[in-house]
Amino acid sequence: MTQQATHTAYARFMDDSRVKAFDEKHRATIKFNMTRYDHSVAAGKQQFRNLDMARKRAALRKHYVIENLEDHLKTFEYHFTARGGKIIWAQDASEARKAIRDIFEQHHVKQVVKSKSMVTEEAGITTFLEKNGIDCLETDLGEYIVQISNDRPYHIVTPAMHLSAKDVAGIFHEKFDLPEDASPEEITAFVRDKLREKFATAQAGITGANFLISESGAVALTENEGNGLLSMSSPKIHIVITGIEKIIPNLRDLDLFWPLLATHGTGQEMTAYNTLVFGPRKQGEIDGPEQMYVILLDNGRSRLLKATPQRRSLACIRCGACLNACPVYRNIGGHAYGTVYSGPVGAVITPHLSEDFDTYKHLSHASSLCGKCTEVCPVGIDLHHQLLHNRHLSRKLGLLGRSDRLSIKAYKWAMKKRTRLDMAPPWIKNLFARHFFKKAWGKNRTIPRIEKSFSRQWKDRD
Repeated sequence: MTQQATHTAYARFMDDSRVKAFDEKHRATIKFNMTRYDHSVAAGKQQFRNLDMARKRAALRKHYVIENLEDHLKTFEYHFTARGGKIIWAQDASEARKAIRDIFEQHHVKQVVKSKSMVTEEAGITTFLEKNGIDCLETDLGEYIVQISNDRPYHIVTPAMHLSAKDVAGIFHEKFDLPEDASPEEITAFVRDKLREKFATAQAGITGANFLISESGAVALTENEGNGLLSMSSPKIHIVITGIEKIIPNLRDLDLFWPLLATHGTGQEMTAYNTLVFGPRKQGEIDGPEQMYVILLDNGRSRLLKATPQRRSLACIRCGACLNACPVYRNIGGHAYGTVYSGPVGAVITPHLSEDFDTYKHLSHASSLCGKCTEVCPVGIDLHHQLLHNRHLSRKLGLLGRSDRLSIKAYKWAMKKRTRLDMAPPWIKNLFARHFFKKAWGKNRTIPRIEKSFSRQWKDRD
């Protein structure tokens, strides 16, 4: 990335954040949806006798896999190919797109159904296929709404979280002439009928993977609508595209990870559809794909694997809990980040997945460091510490601007001694704040006045 591109990414983030933070309609919609999520998760967590123990177990299992990732990937490949499946290793998004295009050209595929997958968003699969004359239809309701409205997914789990029921009804009225006041049930029924026809005629299906099972070579899919199961079982060709970090050791681990993912993702005890796919259809079986491919995507994950301690973030199971807990995300929303992965976990991993850490280093500052993201993470990732490590790495790489370096030095000098903080009278501090922090504080807020120092207030009170 060029310096101009880096500046553009930062400037766009600041502009979009400023707009969203003061958009009352946006904040009302997110508050409503987040409140429903909070209540559901609180109820869902009651299924665990000892949630802290479950989180610790999950953290240890994922840590074990990350430390031995190469071995587990090889084991997965061995068992999956033994059942007739094919593995494709993709170093980056470009290789993954090319592999999919080659498969479709070989089999003359023109119609594709796709289940919800963040990795396909990361690799830009849908747009790429459409540019190559292939009809690629999103089958998850939220993703379908985003697709037909030419929008971007807003959230890792809930792509259309930023839209109210009225907004969605308006989209379907405009696109398909449904009533302007169509209910969610009416819209769902309409989409179901429309998609059933596509499932029946599609020549290939694309899904992601929630987990890859090392010891058995199985792909685990988790969903609530059945669209993933239909995308996999109806077409003759099934392509799974997933990150290399999705491995877990064995099938027994699913009794831990499936409930954790369901509860922290949507508040359910268990999602509606949990499917294990061991490979293409075997002789005598009546459904399933004739050919099955798993594309194992690196796309910067090896860079993240080399980063210590940020490699811990590879344990993420994409439940979205940290997004829902983060006060910054709850104010600026998912689109402001300008990246596929938003929120605290996105801020940690995106700079490493990018070829140029500098481009997205600003995301690590989009946090209050309150620690709520760490508190809710089901696999025990210390996300607020990881954000601090990213900030430290920016300094080590020499990516801080001159003003930032001088500000940090001045702050460090002042904070080392209480007497230094008390040297300047309040009017000088107020003058300094208005001069140096006015732009950062934003035009929509008034910089608070300093009347007395903390030590002065404490002495007066005592």
